Amino acid sequence: MLNKVPELTLYFWLIKVLSTTVGETAADFLDTNLNLGLTTTSLIMTTLLVVALIAQVRLDRYVAGAYWVTVVLVSIVGTLITDNLSDGYQVPLEVTTPVFAVLLALTFAAWFAVERTLSIHSIFTRRREGFYWTTILFTFALGTAAGDLISEKLNLGYWVALALFAVAIGVVIVARFGLRADTIASFWVAYVLTRPLGASLGDLLSQPKEAGGLGLGTTATSFLFLAAILVLVGYLTVSKRDVSAEPAEDF
Repeated sequence: MLNKVPELTLYFWLIKVLSTTVGETAADFLDTNLNLGLTTTSLIMTTLLVVALIAQVRLDRYVAGAYWVTVVLVSIVGTLITDNLSDGYQVPLEVTTPVFAVLLALTFAAWFAVERTLSIHSIFTRRREGFYWTTILFTFALGTAAGDLISEKLNLGYWVALALFAVAIGVVIVARFGLRADTIASFWVAYVLTRPLGASLGDLLSQPKEAGGLGLGTTATSFLFLAAILVLVGYLTVSKRDVSAEPAEDF
């Protein structure tokens, strides 16, 4: 197989943030606006994710449409996992946040122990792809829990949460390009941080003004960001700007 992950361009990070926002607002839209309920929404979206993952794994190279559909669905399911624990089973965010952090750390440890690399430029075996998508799922679940913990549980508000995570990502950028921090570590820290950044942005846009949001609603926010994702993915499908010209490397 060729590498199954896109090149790390500006488009990658734009779509990543958009997909994390959709993960937050779409889950609320399906659960609340369509009155599907948390359990039904979770079952439907998990089924769709399984179908998308099967299609993604069967490919022998990166395909923009298949990859980003899977990311969006993982984002929604990751949000629903946290929502089920906090809303359905009353597990405090103070518990789910460190638990997901530990699960993510254990996934990284197992991945590195088996493959001796955490590089996304070497996702060209089924086993590595399995580690990759497991990691992505835990980053979304962790990001949702951390974002809700800071913005809602600690009552800091969506603006403050958005600013905090934006500053944290800025620190990673400075460390990577100014201090020559490790490329792989910098990527994964930034990847984790974009989840609560997108979740905070989604809540800020969709939540009512009396709750500290801008009042756009989950419907408008979800479809607006989905439309932006479709445009960007359509462009990448045609232009191939995020497809590596080099063969996948094991490093």
